[in-house]
Amino acid sequence: MLSSIRTFFDSFLQAADNGSGNTTDQLQLACAALLVEISAADQQTSAEEKQTLNLILRNKFGLNESRVEELWQLAAQESREATSLYQFTSLVNSHYGYEQKTALLRQLWQVAYADGRIDRFEEHLLRRIADLLHMTHGDFIRAKLASRPE
Repeated sequence: MLSSIRTFFDSFLQAADNGSGNTTDQLQLACAALLVEISAADQQTSAEEKQTLNLILRNKFGLNESRVEELWQLAAQESREATSLYQFTSLVNSHYGYEQKTALLRQLWQVAYADGRIDRFEEHLLRRIADLLHMTHGDFIRAKLASRPE
């Protein structure tokens, strides 16, 4: 998808092959890339979106601040060149069950809602990701409603 992100993943996956990481780390990075894509979907990444994304990556995925910042900068630099989300969603599909994919979809909506509005590009990208994760339209709507700020 993004050449710099691909390089980042390749170097991280090599570390995993050397015993310093595992499939869980690879899945967390794939999810992080999807979260970063949502934050950049409307061509404007707000401070609130970045804060929400950073909190999700740190708290839910256990990534340290340097990994979060590195992944963020790589994705922001090349997000306009994205051509496929498949490499990330296929990894998620092969290792995540329904509940985990539903939780990821809710987290993606949380990032999209962070700035107080849903842009049509964000919603379109979320729909594409939900389709690639083999989620139903009902799952898509339930995640949207569950993530909506009160």
